[in-house]
Amino acid sequence: MTFAIIAAGEGSRLSQEGVALPKPLVRLNGTPMIDRLIQIFTHNGANKIVIIINNESSIVKEHLQRKQQSSEVPIELIIKSTPSSMHSFYELSKKISDEKFCLTTVDTIFREKEFAAFIEEFKQTQLDGYMAVTDFIDDEKPLYISTDARLNITGFHDTANPECKFISGGIYCLTQAAIRTLEGCMEKGISRMRNFQRQLVTDGLHLKAYPFHKIVDVDHAGDIIKAEAFLNGAD
Repeated sequence: MTFAIIAAGEGSRLSQEGVALPKPLVRLNGTPMIDRLIQIFTHNGANKIVIIINNESSIVKEHLQRKQQSSEVPIELIIKSTPSSMHSFYELSKKISDEKFCLTTVDTIFREKEFAAFIEEFKQTQLDGYMAVTDFIDDEKPLYISTDARLNITGFHDTANPECKFISGGIYCLTQAAIRTLEGCMEKGISRMRNFQRQLVTDGLHLKAYPFHKIVDVDHAGDIIKAEAFLNGAD
C-alpha cells in the first residue's frame, strides 16, 4: 500500500510567528513532523512513501534526500510548488499505482494506535474510501461532514448542519476510483481539496467516516505545544 504526504505548503503563518524551521521539519517531542509520518507509515505496512514538497526550501529537500538513503521503505520525492493541496495530490497521484493508498498532509497530528486501526479496517473493506473524521474542532475553516446512521458519508459542507457530527481530519484512505475523480476535477478546473471531496460524492463513490478521538493541525506556533501535549497523552 502506498502512503502519500502533502508537504508543499509554505508554512507562512508559522514563520510569521517566529518558527524558524520549514513546517515539515518542525519538531514534536524532538522529532520532525515529516520523520514522524514516515516512521508511522513504515510501521503500518507501507511499500512506498511518496512526498511532495515545494521548490523553495533546500533544507527540506536535503533532509528528505538523506531520509531516502536510510529509510526502510522506498521514498519518492516530488519537488514542485503547486497552487493548492488538490494540485499537490494530483502530482502525487502520478506515482500511486496501488489500488489502495493513504494520503495526508504533513501537519496532521494523530495517535498512531488509532491510525493503525484505521488502516487495518480500510485494508479489509470493499468501499471506495475511508475518511478520518473527528468531533474535535480547532480549525479556522473546518470542513464539516454529514453522514447517515451507519457513518456513510453523504456530503461535505463549509458550515455545519444537523447531520454534521464530525469534521474532516485530513487523512484520506482511497482507491484508484478517487484518482479518476481527481483527474476529472483537474480537467474541469475544480480546485481545493474540499471541492474534490464533494466531487467524490457527486461521482457516487461509497465513502465511510472513521472517527478519531482527536486530530490536531499545526498551523500556528501555539499548535506545536498543543500537539506535543496531545501526543504525550493529554486530551
